[in-house]
Amino acid sequence: METLVRDDLSVRPATDQQFPPGFNVAAWFIDRHLAEGRGGKVAVRTVRGDTTYAELAAGVNRCANLLAGENLARGDRLLMVVKDSVEFFYLFWGAIKAGVVPVPVNTLLRAKDYAFMIENAECAALVYSPEFAGEVEPALAQSPHRPRIVMRTEGDDASFSARLAGCPDDFVAVPADAEADCFWLYSSGSTGSPKGAIHRHRDMVITSETYGVRTLGIREDDVFFSAAKLFFAYGLGNGMTFPLWVGGTAVLLDGRPTPDSTFGIIEKFRPTLFFGVPTLYAAQLQALETATPNLSSIRLCVSAGEALPADIFRRWKERTGLLILDGIGSTEALHIFISNRAGEHRPGSSGRLVEGYEAEILDETDTPLKPGEPGRLIIKGASTARAYWRNPEKTAATMLGDWLATGDTYYRDEDGYFFYCGRSDDMLKVSGIWCSPFEIEATLIEHPSVLEAAVVGREDGAGLIKPEAWIVLAEGVRATQDFEAELMAHCKARMAPYKYPRKFHVVDELPKTATGKIQRFRLRIEEE
Repeated sequence: METLVRDDLSVRPATDQQFPPGFNVAAWFIDRHLAEGRGGKVAVRTVRGDTTYAELAAGVNRCANLLAGENLARGDRLLMVVKDSVEFFYLFWGAIKAGVVPVPVNTLLRAKDYAFMIENAECAALVYSPEFAGEVEPALAQSPHRPRIVMRTEGDDASFSARLAGCPDDFVAVPADAEADCFWLYSSGSTGSPKGAIHRHRDMVITSETYGVRTLGIREDDVFFSAAKLFFAYGLGNGMTFPLWVGGTAVLLDGRPTPDSTFGIIEKFRPTLFFGVPTLYAAQLQALETATPNLSSIRLCVSAGEALPADIFRRWKERTGLLILDGIGSTEALHIFISNRAGEHRPGSSGRLVEGYEAEILDETDTPLKPGEPGRLIIKGASTARAYWRNPEKTAATMLGDWLATGDTYYRDEDGYFFYCGRSDDMLKVSGIWCSPFEIEATLIEHPSVLEAAVVGREDGAGLIKPEAWIVLAEGVRATQDFEAELMAHCKARMAPYKYPRKFHVVDELPKTATGKIQRFRLRIEEE
């Protein structure tokens, strides 16, 4: 591929290149669109109104001036507890232009979580949406670290939006480097406390080109709608960096993604690409039993966050006529590195390697395994985080030189398709044979009475590990006296006999991260 070394903004750069000296990624994602004549095009759409590329660039520059005027030093952290909105764009890219490191965090957390992140990040500034004041303000009181700058996004004369209006709308990006620290994302905590993954200026370029352009085939006329939120890696790509990379349009939903809210946004704004998670697709399928939303604008659906059960893939295709392209990514890799494609997809598979990434499946001795043999998945690619902030032990265990330990167990078939078996620490050894909780969960979901399922291992009376299931029932279904036996029979008929759950718990909801990943470790803890 052509190597672009010039430092003008008239050509979208390739990803396997020498980045120009002083490279600041905000110039290519924000300023380039004005140079390419896209200023009048709508960049962001919300129920509050549209924002053009020219207005976006002006807002980003005003934010950069505001932060620079507060004497934030290069590398200072800006913690963002901000809903999906154009203000998120202004803050994120304005910070990067000014040399400040934006750290968007999960808006669903509690005060103790924010207090941890305020102290852990040692943030110099914190900006939050008023909706989250009930958790953020107690967190500020609890944290031993006090940010110098604290602002709400809106609501009074001291808010971010009010102060933004008085700032100049031109700003020359602070020189940086492709390898320099750019932004952080805290891991979703599917296996414990969140960790701050440090990403570089080059990383968003890599994922936008390798997965966005080369895998999904995103283009300028696409309208992107991500039910997955901007504060984590999957949503950040879907809802912001991918549309900005190709000059498309991002549609944002600032509230909770439900079947009603997502169908409403799809009908109003007519997106061409829809990004969800398996839990949402399952809920939407249930809603489609009675609802008839117009989904005709969508050309592709994407799923990540948790492996997509084959049954949901098939039912969605039958009901809507649309493909769901499942893939696996991570906070540490920034986005998806293994994916199905429009012309190459297999139900129940995470797909094949995204161009630009490598993968190995290893046994306990780090020996590569043959096709069909499950083991630890490690990947290699230019978008991976360089380290965890203030966590050298986890960094050493996860960032293995150029390789990244995903923490997932996979096997690869003869055709190069990868199949998820569960988190490495979730795998069960039943009757001396390794067993995937995901396989059992996917089988349970095939039963029409089961909406969601999670499986963990539990010692029986003899001290032997056996599968145990937590299930959420489909709407209108009640667990009868024979229900447990019915589910056992369902599993035995479809899997090896040792894999069926020995016990069932019916619950209203399963513990999940913001990305929709089931937190099985919490189920294990709750029963101990």
